[in-house]
Amino acid sequence: MASLPVTPLSEEEYLRIERDAETKSEFHDGQMFAMAGGSPNHAYLSAEITIILGRQLPPGCRAFSSDLRIKVAPAGLYTYADCTVICGELQLYGEQKDAILNPLLIVEVLSPSTEAYDRGKKFELYRTIESFREYLLVHQDRRHVEHYSKQDDGSWLLREHSGEAAMVVVARLNARIPLADLYASALEMG
Repeated sequence: MASLPVTPLSEEEYLRIERDAETKSEFHDGQMFAMAGGSPNHAYLSAEITIILGRQLPPGCRAFSSDLRIKVAPAGLYTYADCTVICGELQLYGEQKDAILNPLLIVEVLSPSTEAYDRGKKFELYRTIESFREYLLVHQDRRHVEHYSKQDDGSWLLREHSGEAAMVVVARLNARIPLADLYASALEMG
C-alpha cells in the first residue's frame, strides 16, 4: 500500500499550531516533529546548568530555560534547546515575539533518542546562526560534557571534560561549570 505524500506546513501554520499546543514540537523543512519528554536526569541537568550559568553571566547576558523557542533563520528550523544564553539585546522574530534569533551559547542534554541529531544535523543547523559561539553537550548517564567553541577563523574547537574534578570554562562568558556541582544529584536520580 502506497502512502500519501505529506503536504509541507508553512512556518506560519507551524507557529499557529505550536502556540496552541500543550506539547513542544520542532519544525524543519515543512515538517513538525514532536519533542520527546525527558528523564528525571535530563530535566535536572537542564535546570541545573541554567542556574549555574545564570549566576555567573556578565552584565547584559541572560540564561534561558528550555521554554524559549529558537528560530534558526537561515535553515528554517524552529527548536527548543535545554538552555540558551543570549548577550545583548534579544533579537525576536515576528509579531508574537516568541522566538529568538541570536543565541550565543546553546546547551543540549543528550538523550539516547536525540544524541545523533544533537551532534550532527542540529549542530550543523545551529552553526548557521551568526551569533552562535558556544555549544555544550551534557551527558546524562555519566559526568561528561563536550564543549565546542567557535574560533576566530570560523573553525570549532572541541574540549571534553570528564569526572568529578573537571571544570568547563566558557571564557567568552567568564563562566565556570564544575562538573561536581552540575551532577551533584543527577546520577542518583536514575
